[in-house]
Amino acid sequence: MELAQLEAFLAAAERGSFRRAAETLFLSQPSLSARVHALEQELGVPLFHRMGRGVRLTEMGKAFRPYTERAIEALRQGRDLIDTTRDASGGILHIASARAIGTYTLPSILERFRQDYPSIKVHINIGRSSNVLQMVADEEVQVGMSRMLTHPDVVTIHLYDEDICLATSPQHPFAIRGEASIYEVAREPLILYDRDSSYFVLIGQVCREAGISPRVEMTLDSIEATKHLIELGMGISFLPRSSVRHELERGSLCLIPLKEGHLVSLPTSVMVRRAQHYSTGLVAFLQVLKDMYGADISMLDG
Repeated sequence: MELAQLEAFLAAAERGSFRRAAETLFLSQPSLSARVHALEQELGVPLFHRMGRGVRLTEMGKAFRPYTERAIEALRQGRDLIDTTRDASGGILHIASARAIGTYTLPSILERFRQDYPSIKVHINIGRSSNVLQMVADEEVQVGMSRMLTHPDVVTIHLYDEDICLATSPQHPFAIRGEASIYEVAREPLILYDRDSSYFVLIGQVCREAGISPRVEMTLDSIEATKHLIELGMGISFLPRSSVRHELERGSLCLIPLKEGHLVSLPTSVMVRRAQHYSTGLVAFLQVLKDMYGADISMLDG
């Protein structure tokens, strides 16, 4: 059963004539008659009484007509939805983000995206980087933002490197002196964020490379809680630079360079499921990332 056959059936039912129906659809009368006949053959019943000067529906044709009308209307609505999405003037974009990115970086991206594409709604899922990758691979979301991870079915595009910095209160000796040694850090009470996070893994790697064992006194599940305890002078921590922007502006936290030049940096990426075609909404979001971070979205070509 083909759309062209259903359209021919409805046109003939409305016009009461194969000739007038053919003119409406810009077809020859034999072509339209052939489409109606093929539909009748498939259904196994006659849909029209053929009369000398026109046609009229059989009882079966009358029963079939409302279903055909609903099918054509549903297809029209589907076509309208595709057109709307193609024009990037509406639709929903599903995004998954790692927690720190979703808290401190994604809001500014979404603000820019909303300015450029105000009719596209955005739904956000927050999880660990590994969860974000899986959501993209399983097509639960259209785009993910997390640390750099790879998957054979996912295109991973580098966005920026997030510096992980030593943070203290302004009253701490490190802040007063303006620097610290990694070996001095090992003697300080250290507050760390989430043992399963990328930040924790990277900090542990730096400490191992320096041959030290950090004095971890607290492990929290929130960067915000970690910052509050540092402000209270209860310890020091390594935090993403993007997470302390407001504290640096108001002077409640300080970032301390390490004498040995140790620099912890976490590559951050955007991830998209490999496909032959991408929705205009997704392409628009990637264009915003290209404008803001220089993301190489040409990797999606082909």
